[in-house]
Amino acid sequence: MSVTRNGGQSCLGSGPYPLGIVAAMADRVDRPARVDDVHRIAASMPHVTRLEGPKGNPIYQVGAKSFVFFRTPQPDAADAVTGERYADVIMLWVDSESDKLALVSDPASPFFTTDHFDGHPSVLVRASRLAEISRTELTELIQDAWLSRASKRRAAAWLAQHQ
Repeated sequence: MSVTRNGGQSCLGSGPYPLGIVAAMADRVDRPARVDDVHRIAASMPHVTRLEGPKGNPIYQVGAKSFVFFRTPQPDAADAVTGERYADVIMLWVDSESDKLALVSDPASPFFTTDHFDGHPSVLVRASRLAEISRTELTELIQDAWLSRASKRRAAAWLAQHQ
């Protein structure tokens, strides 16, 4: 990160703010989402268990219900030209079919679904396209995924603290 003053001189760590404060302020600025954000946000939700699937793929659950799932390569999510299975697909639960449609209906959106997930309350996103959404948007999606799977009591308690 480079912070500049008028005239283009670097001021990172100089001036009235120590380097740590400048870095902390920069972290508050929204930025494109990354895979490590998925892990950090999912793990930060209450009562979450992280499991590993049979091939070592991370699965985040609340009350034994998955809400974020890193898929293994599957034939339903593959490159249309080469047929190569995508190895970076992340599944996020959504609350309703209308939420799902809102995310997947725009062809420019990084979110998609496959026939395998018809009627399933989830969307898929490739890790390689996460940067197309912001960290804030990703946070909201993962929080909503958690809320859609948590017990009513846990969801109500979380909402009471965060609204």
